[in-house]
Amino acid sequence: MQDIGFDSFHSYRSCFPFLTFASFSSSAKVPYRRSAFRLSKPLIGEDGKIYACSEKTLFAFESNGTIAWSLDLDFTCNIGTAPVHGGTGEVYIVAENRVLKVDLLKIGTSESATQVFYGTGSGKGGTGAIAGIAVSTSSSSVYINVKGRALFAFMTHGQLLWSAGPVLDQLGYRQGCTKTDVDCYFTSVPVIDQCEGSIYISNTQGELYSLSAHSPYFNWIQDLSSFDKAFTLTPGNNGYLYVTIPVRALVLALDTSSGNILWHKSVGPLGSAEYAPVVDSNGWISVGSLDGLLYSFSPSGVLNKFSKSDTSDSVIQVSPLLDCSAYAVYISQTEMNQKITRTSGEYTFVSTMNPKSAVFSLLVPSTGAIYWSESYPGQFSSLLSKSDLQHFVLDESLVLAFLTASKTGNPLPCRTKYQKLVASCSQTRPKLPSIYTGNERAILLFLFFESVVLLVLAVLVRFCCIFWRKKKLQGQHLGNFLEKRRSLQLKKKAFDRSITELEKKVAEDAVANEVIEKFSSLVRERRSVERKLSTTYSLGRDEAAASSESKSLPPVYDAKSRSYSFQGAKKESVTIFHTLSATSSAEGSSEREASWVSEDKDQSTAKAKAKAKAKAKAPIKAESSSDGDGIMDKEYRRSPSEPASSSRGFINPLLLKQEKLQDKGEVVESMSSSIRSMPLLKRRRTLSSTN
Repeated sequence: MQDIGFDSFHSYRSCFPFLTFASFSSSAKVPYRRSAFRLSKPLIGEDGKIYACSEKTLFAFESNGTIAWSLDLDFTCNIGTAPVHGGTGEVYIVAENRVLKVDLLKIGTSESATQVFYGTGSGKGGTGAIAGIAVSTSSSSVYINVKGRALFAFMTHGQLLWSAGPVLDQLGYRQGCTKTDVDCYFTSVPVIDQCEGSIYISNTQGELYSLSAHSPYFNWIQDLSSFDKAFTLTPGNNGYLYVTIPVRALVLALDTSSGNILWHKSVGPLGSAEYAPVVDSNGWISVGSLDGLLYSFSPSGVLNKFSKSDTSDSVIQVSPLLDCSAYAVYISQTEMNQKITRTSGEYTFVSTMNPKSAVFSLLVPSTGAIYWSESYPGQFSSLLSKSDLQHFVLDESLVLAFLTASKTGNPLPCRTKYQKLVASCSQTRPKLPSIYTGNERAILLFLFFESVVLLVLAVLVRFCCIFWRKKKLQGQHLGNFLEKRRSLQLKKKAFDRSITELEKKVAEDAVANEVIEKFSSLVRERRSVERKLSTTYSLGRDEAAASSESKSLPPVYDAKSRSYSFQGAKKESVTIFHTLSATSSAEGSSEREASWVSEDKDQSTAKAKAKAKAKAKAPIKAESSSDGDGIMDKEYRRSPSEPASSSRGFINPLLLKQEKLQDKGEVVESMSSSIRSMPLLKRRRTLSSTN
């Protein structure tokens, strides 16, 4: 009875026998035959053929098991490494610490189809065990990991692009082999993400590296030694990198852009330390376990479990294979005569005895649909046993490869490699570009500086747009414009100071006609300056400012009298009427009285007329306000009933308190309208001054 323990993966292959045709000799009645050849791990080519090495010979098999051709290599192949597809008509093989390049188009011709691409005899590289190779057909590059040395990148025609070790000193920082650089080197087979254009590889200390396919610099390094130092890598080509840790029976999903672990899930015990899952075009990763179940995870970590037969005596010990559509997988489930499972701490041990039969199935992991299933021995296995494969030792992985290449029971249409890649890459999550990978404080400072620059540019653009839209200034220079604008602002400030001083004098009731005339002139000039600043020399903000800052109303001049309105020192609205002469004052008074009488005649009823006249001639009483709000509205106006004076000037102020509409319900209007409809005057004060 074989005991499979995860504390000794290095001896697992030797203690668990291959499932061969001879293993089922009693049930299948196939006579035992000692095979002379053992085949390497197979490669299913795009042409439908299966490529595998044996000793110093490369074989190409048809899907029915017959040998299409064979090629002598002069070097012994590495049984544990499968041939690698290198593009149209090219295959790369690892043999005796060399990498051989086979040109399939030259087979059967007089030219040599094999050449040493790397190692002794090639003029490139040197001694050292080759841990693995990977080929990128999109960039025509070959990546070779030499144990104890470095990762080398070559063009397919042999030119060295770059080489990288596990330690890199960049900008004064040490990257890689953080614990110690003693016996620290790349140890895994390099894998390529065709969508990201990245290479992934691990070292002996359990650190996972991401490198650009075009340079020897590290994108990121993720330390996975807390899980284990030995693991296998599977690119999803969908924005995910899957890491399988056989000792812990874990599957991890990493973000390819940052290396962060997105999720990790537990599975049943795995068959070997080199176990590699597969990822279909739907983004589901499938892992076969010794508990007899197939574990399939979606890109978000959703789990589906599958089993075609009873799992109590079944195991899945070989990796599933993708069909030609890349949406379904072929799996092999082996039934044993006896199976014992025991757990000790974090490790699970599976003991089995003598395989009885096997069940091969084709299913879709994302939906669970099973398209085909056949037991061994069966029709297809009998066909293989009569082919040229009878001269080779067959295990489940080889049988599964021939089933996949023959498309047995597959109703799904096949797709090209390019179509498969497009389908998987389309699932890649959109990523925001990273402009900086430093600390958070530096990023915030950079964003603040960028915001300030953008704000300054926006102000400059707005200023230029405003300036060049002004037709009157299109022929002037910017300097002249700014100088003129500055002089107008200074002039406006001087006017504001002068007007403020005059307003104080008027508020103190100690003014003369000359002061009032000067006040009128200053107001007009300031208005002129404000108009220029808000129109021709505006930067888009003076018009509102001028309207809000102006507290004085423009002078009213009717050739007989002038009026000035402004706000006094006590926030009182003050209106000053200046009569030019006694005659004009009297005439103006008579005209206003006539106007008021004329307006009164337009009333609809006699009662309204009498009431309006009474109000116009009634004596005005001064009332004191008890509101306490401190806001008084004063209007200075000559009373119609007051006799005309022979003086040249009269100042007849009328003080009016305006109460809030929502509080008192009273409406305060001008004197002419108040004679008709004003309900109440809170206070009126008449002032007179004579020159």
